[in-house]
Amino acid sequence: MQPSRDISRLIEIMAALRNPNGGCPWDLEQDFASISNYTIEEAYEVADAIERKDFSDLREELGDLLLQPVYHAQMASEQGLFDIGDVVYAITEKLIRRHPHVFGEDAARNAGGAKAKWDEVKADERARKAAKKQAATSLLDDVPQVLPALARAEKLSRRAASVQFDWPDWHDTLAKVREELDEVTSAAQTNDKAKVQEELGDLLFAAANLARKLGIEPEAALRDANAKFTRRFRYVEARAAADGVALADAGLERLDGYWNEIRARDRSGGV
Repeated sequence: MQPSRDISRLIEIMAALRNPNGGCPWDLEQDFASISNYTIEEAYEVADAIERKDFSDLREELGDLLLQPVYHAQMASEQGLFDIGDVVYAITEKLIRRHPHVFGEDAARNAGGAKAKWDEVKADERARKAAKKQAATSLLDDVPQVLPALARAEKLSRRAASVQFDWPDWHDTLAKVREELDEVTSAAQTNDKAKVQEELGDLLFAAANLARKLGIEPEAALRDANAKFTRRFRYVEARAAADGVALADAGLERLDGYWNEIRARDRSGGV
C-alpha cells in the first residue's frame, strides 16, 4: 500500500484498517459514537491552523479532517446504511439545489442575494423534512446540540430572528445585556448557585445575541479574547521572572502593574 493523491487510496486504506482479517484492532473497536469526538476535534484543529496562518499545518489538519467522513462512511457501509459515494452524491446534490443562481435560471446579483437564496432553499428543506416526519417541528430543531454553547446561542437567536423574533436594533439588545447583568448581580447576593448559573447563562446568551446584532461571531470574539489574555498573562509571567519574583508570591498589586504595562503597550501599538 503506497500513499497517493487520489482519494480512492484513502478509502482503500480505511477499508483495510476496518477489515476483520488483518485490520487494526483499535479501528475495529470504534463505532459512530466513539469517533464523533475526534470528528469535532479535527475541525477545531483545522480552525486553529487557519488562525495561526500555518498553511503547512493546515494541509495536514485538513487531511485528518478528511479522514473522518471516510471513516464514518466505511462503518456505515459495513452496516449496509450508505457508502462514501452516497455522501458525495448528497453534498453535490445539495450544493446544486442551494445555488439555483449558479446552476439554475435564478439570478443573484450580489453576495446578499446569494445568501437570501441559500436561506430560502434551506427553509424549504426544513419544511420538507418536517412533512416527511409527519410531526410538528421547530425552527430550532436542526441547530446541532454538539456546537460550542456560545456558537449555538448565536445560531439559535439567528434562527429566531428569521421570523422577526428579535430586538429592533443593537441598542435594545445591549439594554437586555445590562438587564441580565443586573439579574446576575441580584442572584449572586443570594448565594443560590443554581440561580446564579441560570442568570449567568441568560447573560451569556444575551451577549451572543448582541454579537450577532453587531455582525460579530461570538465564538470568534471569545477566541480572540482568550488569545489576548494568554499573550498578556505570559508577559506578566516574564516580567515576574525578570524581577526574580514567584507568581504566587508577587501579590495582586505587582501582577496588576505588569498587566497594566502590557495593556498600555497594546494601546500604543508597541511590541
